[in-house]
Amino acid sequence: MYDIIIIGGGILGLSTAMQLAERFPDKKLLLLEKEAGPARHQSGHNSGVIHAGVYYAPGSLKARFCREGNRATREFCDRHAIPYEICGKLLVATSEQEVQRMQSLYERTAANGLEREWLSAEALKEREPNISGLAGLHVPSSGIVDYARVAAAMAEEFERRGGQIRYSHEVNGLAERTGEVLVTTSHGEFSSRYLVSCSGLMADRVVRLLGRDPGFTICPFRGEYYRLADHHSDIVRHLIYPIPDPSMPFLGVHLTRMIDGSVTVGPNAVLAFKREGYRKSDVSLPDMARLFTDPGVLRVLGRYLGPGLHEMKNSLYRSGYLEEVRKYCPSLTLDDLQPWPAGVRAQAVSRDGRLVDDFLFVNTRRTVNVCNAPSPAATSAIPIGRHILDKVSEMLHGG
Repeated sequence: MYDIIIIGGGILGLSTAMQLAERFPDKKLLLLEKEAGPARHQSGHNSGVIHAGVYYAPGSLKARFCREGNRATREFCDRHAIPYEICGKLLVATSEQEVQRMQSLYERTAANGLEREWLSAEALKEREPNISGLAGLHVPSSGIVDYARVAAAMAEEFERRGGQIRYSHEVNGLAERTGEVLVTTSHGEFSSRYLVSCSGLMADRVVRLLGRDPGFTICPFRGEYYRLADHHSDIVRHLIYPIPDPSMPFLGVHLTRMIDGSVTVGPNAVLAFKREGYRKSDVSLPDMARLFTDPGVLRVLGRYLGPGLHEMKNSLYRSGYLEEVRKYCPSLTLDDLQPWPAGVRAQAVSRDGRLVDDFLFVNTRRTVNVCNAPSPAATSAIPIGRHILDKVSEMLHGG
């Protein structure tokens, strides 16, 4: 029997496993991952941004974990010789309405304890000659990194400390008993005193395997990216973000410098017709049936029908996508948008039709389950893992 089993080989599961092995060196730990290696889903399909915490409500888990995670991610990369760059983020207002919204963000960044600078149109143009706007908000502590590489280093650290990883082990059954949790996988059964699940797109299904009603459904949104042609690799010095519409759930299309020197454009947000539907052609009839019969999901889709159709149009036609980014970077053309792999965001939707905004945990007597971990989850992976450790420690001391 193991002391603790961790489900999920993304950055959250690996961060948690690594820190469990560090805090409890005498415990027998096992991590189970259904893919053949680490970070094969959200952790390896994101924009690689080390977020600062611009958008998050002061006092929320997002705000606290992001601020702590920004520092912890850099320290981890320093210890493991993983390249990263603190290039800063520029939010660009292209209309008077967006200038007003940016004022609210300026005040929020202060409440979240972030260094920031308001830029006039002239100062913005001086900082970024290829970017146009009425004003800009500069947040210098944002950066870029390869989170798949960070996750791989966490896996190595976990194994170095004595933890075991079983890849290609898909969990398909769970039973919480008086003194153990029985985990059934595609390659046999494992028993553990306690269980932690960081299962991303499968979070609600894991809770159901425990015999619990999760109270939410994971709705997958595909975020599609383009990569700029090589001659545009120096088009910006910072991460360039639009000013988000507070009535919309996602941030909008941005220009992101990547740690490999390239620049991506994206993401949009379109409903995926398969839980792990990274391609437009990925369709699962059972997944679609569950989505389109879920009352919470139907309420969300109805509320955002117009924006959703707009996003789908931009997904099908590059010209619409280009129009979004040309609002602040007018020099780009259709030929500059080259294909790039998409990501899929696991978004928890409550039964009453709300997009769950903050991190969400569902715990039982012997399990801790991460059920909603939207951006900035990768940035926040280390403090989230620390939070889970505290919950597990309470369980261990409680017997």
